[in-house]
Amino acid sequence: MNAIAQPTALTGSNVVRGKLTFPHVIRSEWTKLTTLRSTRWTMLVAVVLTIGLPSIFAAITANRWSHMSIQDKLDRQPLDIALAGVRIPAPLAIGILAVLVITGEYSTGMIRASLTAVPKRLPVLWAKLLVFAVTAFALMLPSTLIAFFATQAILDRHHILQISFSSGGVARSVIGGAVYLMMLGILALSLGAIARNTAAGIGIFAAIFFVIPPLLLILPSNWHDAISGYMPDAAGVSIFSLTHGAHELAPWPGFFLFLGYCTVAVVTAAILLVRRDA
Repeated sequence: MNAIAQPTALTGSNVVRGKLTFPHVIRSEWTKLTTLRSTRWTMLVAVVLTIGLPSIFAAITANRWSHMSIQDKLDRQPLDIALAGVRIPAPLAIGILAVLVITGEYSTGMIRASLTAVPKRLPVLWAKLLVFAVTAFALMLPSTLIAFFATQAILDRHHILQISFSSGGVARSVIGGAVYLMMLGILALSLGAIARNTAAGIGIFAAIFFVIPPLLLILPSNWHDAISGYMPDAAGVSIFSLTHGAHELAPWPGFFLFLGYCTVAVVTAAILLVRRDA
């Protein structure tokens, strides 16, 4: 009876004996996340892409500025350049890693040990989400800030491409890029928990963010305009966009809609985790 009342929490190769608490579960999930080589490499790739891709774009723009047409120059927006990495490459890296964080345990059978150590199950999901969200935000916020100031330094010869961090909406956009990537990771991890299979989880994630949005272009324009702005990818992008079109959501409505998508995914994953066998 004492063994049931006071279970053992597994933390990698260490064993924490005594009453199982949520901090113990968080420590266990932190150990799992940080000891995987794939995690470190994927996070490094996300950071490099978030900073490196905008810097490359800024350098190309600076070098070709005198040869560009007036229209091309007007199309170059400094914040779009600074956040280029947040739009595609970083979400892909963060999303795939988030799916692997949970589906990797199902593929190896390690999930059984996790749920045996934490019989109530839900603390395992909450801890995974919390650890991944905090880690992603802690890495992506400095990355988006560095990307902004680095691109501005590269473009300093062209006053039309200079924008102050204190200008209206700029700080919100730069910080919003990190918030978007964190929330995307939460959504992707939840999709992985729902699918319990790496290929299926990544497939669902990729379909939502990279396959379905382009396919909507085949719809009649009035249908496309009515639907596309409310898709998860568009709602998320609106969080860090400085300007918005007539059929796009403003930052706060986009944030709350994207938060709603994340909430639905998390709640669905939690219900299935409790009801299904490991």
